Amino acid sequence: MHVPERIVTNDDLSEFMDTSDAWIRKRTGITERRYADEGVSTSALAVPAAMAALEDAGLDKSDIDFIIFATLSPDHHFPGSSSYFQAKMEMPGVPAMDLRTQCTGFLYGLTVAASLVRTGLHKNVLLIGAEVHSHALDFSDAGRDVTVLFGDGAGAAVISASEDDDPSELHSFHLHSDGRYASSLCLEVWDIARKPYIQHEGQHGVVPPHARWPAMNGREVFRHAVVGMRQAVQEACEANDLAIADIDLLVPHQANMRINELVARGLDLPAEKMVHTIQKYGNTTAASIPMAMCQAKADGRLQRGMNVMLVAFGSGFTWGSVFLTY
Repeated sequence: MHVPERIVTNDDLSEFMDTSDAWIRKRTGITERRYADEGVSTSALAVPAAMAALEDAGLDKSDIDFIIFATLSPDHHFPGSSSYFQAKMEMPGVPAMDLRTQCTGFLYGLTVAASLVRTGLHKNVLLIGAEVHSHALDFSDAGRDVTVLFGDGAGAAVISASEDDDPSELHSFHLHSDGRYASSLCLEVWDIARKPYIQHEGQHGVVPPHARWPAMNGREVFRHAVVGMRQAVQEACEANDLAIADIDLLVPHQANMRINELVARGLDLPAEKMVHTIQKYGNTTAASIPMAMCQAKADGRLQRGMNVMLVAFGSGFTWGSVFLTY
């Protein structure tokens, strides 16, 4: 994983908008997040995370034969950030693709990566989840409810075929989507049906101020997230003949501490089996799960042979779970 050096606390945000440390902590569990410096792109933030993943896997970048880049904050509208990332990594010729399933991007990416490896089409897939949210947030009171949630960061993993004596395995994938709720969490500025370019007031095609920033129906997202994440975990357990007690570690997407606590309570999962990093990093969307796994590994909580459940919910709506043995 990799995060910017700049730490932004709740008190820092209160200088720009009508909020407070107590208000943010109570509603989200977040105390601080990281912001990238101006001029730092999502693809650039991903490079150190990718290099660390390669080192951890004992591989060189020349061993990678496919790149998957999951993000909701791409460098440009097009081409995808995977192209810019590939260039920064100096890996010409390696196929590279973007995944735009927002908070579930890493889970969707794992599904694609595992499929590529299992079919024998590719040997080592580099999966990135990276976000630079801070450059496109509304720091006025109007944007407060969304802005306080998000931070910048990147996580990376290498997916390869395991050796016969290696217990590590990606067992099953359970992904869902319901586009009826797409407008409940979205950024409308690139509305291709309405001439999506920001122009001067009075000219045809001007984008209204509210459409220039992320918008969220917080209550609806919260309600669907708690139900969807809990059901996705139960679905994975049923598919693998697991009891909840068989889960050694649950790594949820880090959107809101209250959501994750309610999911754990609904599953009757003890708190010591949950991984929380939202306090320090906020919601880093596609990067949150690999970052949380990296932190758990560094802390000694994630160890080889563990039954690990990954679960996420996000914009789209998209949600799902992945069960693996680490």
